[in-house]
Amino acid sequence: MASQVRTVQRSDARDNRLRILTVARAAYANDGLDVTIREIARRADVGPATLYRHFPTREALMTEAFADQMISCREIIEEGLATEDPWEGFSFVIEKLMQVHALNRGFARAFTSELPHAIEFATERDHSLQRMRDLIRRAKATGALRTDFTLADVSLVLMANEGIRAESPARRVAASRRFAAFIIRSFREQPSLTQRR
Repeated sequence: MASQVRTVQRSDARDNRLRILTVARAAYANDGLDVTIREIARRADVGPATLYRHFPTREALMTEAFADQMISCREIIEEGLATEDPWEGFSFVIEKLMQVHALNRGFARAFTSELPHAIEFATERDHSLQRMRDLIRRAKATGALRTDFTLADVSLVLMANEGIRAESPARRVAASRRFAAFIIRSFREQPSLTQRR
C-alpha cells in the first residue's frame, strides 16, 4: 500500500512539473517575461509552494522553459559556421534567429537582456554569442559584411524583431522573414561611391 501511495505521489509530482512547464512556456512566449510566478502557478492550477518545489527560482523556471529555444539557437549558429560561404552562413543565422525570437517574446527578451539568469542559461547564451562573434569575423574577412557591424547589432535586430505583432505564429514568422530580408541587405558591405567611379 505504501508503495502504491509513493507511486501516485511521484506521478502527481511529474504531472505538476510538466503542467507548470507547459503553462510557463506558453505564458512567456505570448506575454513576455512580465508574467509573475504566482500567475504561472494560478494558470497551472497549483500553489506557489508546489511551483517552487520544482523550480526554486524564477531563473530556474526560465532556463527550463527556454531550453528548446537555446538548443535551436546553438544549432542555427553552428549550421551557419559550417556553411562554406561565410556571408551565406551569416545571412542564414540572422534570418533563422529572428524567426525563433519572433515566436517567443519571453525568450527574445531573456536572450538579449542583462536580466539575472540561472548559470546554465547564461553559460549557454554566452557560448552562442561567442560563436556568433566567430561567424561575424569570418563574414567580415571575406569583405561581404560591413566592417562596422558588431555583436551588439545582432541584439539590436532581435529587439526590433520583438516588436512584430501578428495574430498567428505563421504571420509572425512571415513578417520576421520579410524584416530579415531588408535587414540583411543593409548589413552587406557596399562599395563606396568613389570606388564605383
